[in-house]
Formats: sequence, structure tokens, C-alpha cells
Amino acid sequence: MKIDNSPARGTRDLLPAAVAVRDHVLSTITEVYGRYGYQRIETPALERIERLSGGQGGENEKMIFQVLRRGLPDRVEAGTELAELVDLGLRYDLTVPLARFYGQHRAELPTPFRSFQFGPVWRAERPQKGRYRQFYQCDIDMIGEPSMLAEAELIEATTHALNRVGLTDTTVRISDRRFLATLATEAGVPAEAQDGFFITLDKLDKIGWDGVAEELGRRGFESGVVSAARERIEALGQVPGDKVTDVLGEALPSLAEDVVADIGTTGSCLNEIGAVHGIRWEFDPTLVRGMGYYTGHIFEVTAPGAAGSVAGGGRYDNLVGRSLGTDVPACGFSIGFERIVDLLSEPRTSERLAVLYDGDVPTPTVLTTARELRDGGRAVAPVRRSGKFAAQLKRLEAAGFTAFVHLRADQDGLEERPLRGEN
Repeated sequence: MKIDNSPARGTRDLLPAAVAVRDHVLSTITEVYGRYGYQRIETPALERIERLSGGQGGENEKMIFQVLRRGLPDRVEAGTELAELVDLGLRYDLTVPLARFYGQHRAELPTPFRSFQFGPVWRAERPQKGRYRQFYQCDIDMIGEPSMLAEAELIEATTHALNRVGLTDTTVRISDRRFLATLATEAGVPAEAQDGFFITLDKLDKIGWDGVAEELGRRGFESGVVSAARERIEALGQVPGDKVTDVLGEALPSLAEDVVADIGTTGSCLNEIGAVHGIRWEFDPTLVRGMGYYTGHIFEVTAPGAAGSVAGGGRYDNLVGRSLGTDVPACGFSIGFERIVDLLSEPRTSERLAVLYDGDVPTPTVLTTARELRDGGRAVAPVRRSGKFAAQLKRLEAAGFTAFVHLRADQDGLEERPLRGEN
């Protein structure tokens, strides 16, 4: 039987040039986050299914790759519930595992704890351009800091990192789940129905108000409720940053004063961050973010040429409490690593030297020559001479080499030549 050598649907192989771009992006982000005091941790790919499906992951909980229990028979009885067959799942983000990690290791960690994570996550997406079933996330989180310092620092560190990898002229969009809850309540949405309301509202940029109204209608919301929410949201659109706090109080009389004050504090910080890092910010009343665990500020970053946001996050003060039994303030920001890499798809140019050696050169001589050339800090790899010379030089250049030396048994000294232009 012939085996299909293509990767699993919704996944992909990465060639060396693509990995070089990813390594550059990751090393740059790691260096920036380290300067802000964030420490790298790792969590397992597998989590208990009850944690992943606890009702806090929004639409992502419908896309969990579930793992069968060990020791199941080849056949199971008809009518067996899926819950009886599954005990683990592949993580769909890095925040839920972080909450479990902190609950388990809190006594060993400083307060506040600044966490940095990078790793693969899995979602049973419908494969399409820019959406994969396995992809990488890059997160920073601050746990144990109740003030708006957490939000402001996370935004500054993330926009700084994006600038360093080459994404400039970015815009930070902010909103607040408490603001959205007040807006929904004033529009007539019952508290128990607000999660479903927000899940649909989160699709506004993709399906427009007509699509949102249609889907909310199917969910049982009356047209008057949708119209009332739309009226309040549109009244807050395009409000200048320095006017947001004034307008919020007028548009939503029942909005708590501390929510308005928090938005004002963040706005003041963003004005300073923008002056340093060249970013803009705006209050976006349509920003929802689909995760059910957010409790306060939510934010996203957009960049020119990017379809959708390149980073997003928010405050989730109740999630860690699922592990500890007591709530702990927490806030996080996730960089869309795959989307950034796609925007920076130009291959990295670094010096790589090929030692092109003839077949009669002794192996010790080849290794000694490569070792001596490598002492200068360059990447050096021996490659056996074969085929037509010009064709082999083309292959070396395509493989990422920038220069070569031709090592022959009867020669004295080596002449280093650039690959570009030699073939």
C-alpha cells in the first residue's frame, strides 16, 4: 500500500528558510520580553478534558482535539457517552494551562509573576489560508497584579516587541468586558444570555450588523434588543481617545465609575507609550474577544497589511481561581506568531559558508578545514563536490549558503568566493 507522504490536513511542514524567519522573530521577541522581566515557562500539550471544556474558552471549546482514554477495547457498546471515552485534550491556547500551572506552583513563584510562553496549540479548524489546526502562540501574562499597571506594561512590552521584529505603525484597540456587560444590560440582554450575545457580536467585523442581527435572532434575541445595542455601540464609535471617559458616562449612565477610571488610566499610559514606540490607540466598543474568561480590559493590536489583529489579550481575574479556589488577578497578551511570520516572509540573510570538497580529500582534512573556518563565528558546513559545478552552486545558494570555498587535495590555501553571481 502506498503511503501518503503529505502532512496531516490543516498542518504543514516548514523548510529551513521558513524556520530561519521564525527563529529570528522568536529570538527578537524573547529578548524584548526578557528586558521587561518575563520568565519563560513550559506547560504540557495535553490537559485534562474537564479543564479545557470548563465553559471559559468560548467557541474554541468546540474545536478541542480530544484524546481517548488508555486501555479502551477495540469496540465499545452502542450508546456509550463520549465523556466516558475521553479524559485528555490538546490545549487550544496557552492561558488555560497557565492558570493550572500557577495554581500548582504558586508557592514557588514571585508576586506578581511575569510569565512568558511559546509553544504549539491545536484547534479543529476548517483548514484555509492563514488558519491551521496546529499553530504556535507566543504569550506574556502577569499574575497577581490588580492595578492597571499590568495592562499598560503588557501593551508596552508587546508593541515594543512587534516594533523590533519589523511591524511598525501599529494601532492598539481597547475595550472592557465590564463596559460590554453594562451595554448589554442596558440594551435588555439578560445576564445569563450575555456570553452568547458576545460570541455573536465578536463576529461583527466578518459578517456586519445584518449578519449579527440574523444570528442573534436565531439565538432568540428580539430585534429591539439588537437595535438598542447597535445604537449604543455606534454612539461610541470614532470617539477621540481624550474624550472617551466623558462620552462613556453619558452613553451608559449605569456604567461603574471605576470602569471609566480604569479606561482613563490606560488611555493616559497609552499616550506615553505611543510617543515612545510610535503607536496609536483607540477605544473600540465593538471589540469583544471570544474567550469567556475575560473579566475586565480587552485589547488587540492591528498592523498595516494584516488581515485581522496581530496580537490580543485581556484581564481574566477569575480563571486562576478554578485551580486555587480563590481568585487571583491576572492579565495576558498573546502575539499572533503565525500571522506575524507570514507578514515577515522575507528569508533571513545570514552568512553561511560551504566547504565544497573533492572526493579525494581526506575526511580529517575536511573536518579540520571546516573547524578552522567556523572559529570566526560563522555557520560552516562541508558539502561533497558533485555534478556540474554551476548547477551545484545554484543548489547551494537555494539552500541558504552565501559563500563557498573549494577544497582540493593538491591546493595550497583557500579562496573564499560569494555564491551570488558565481553561477
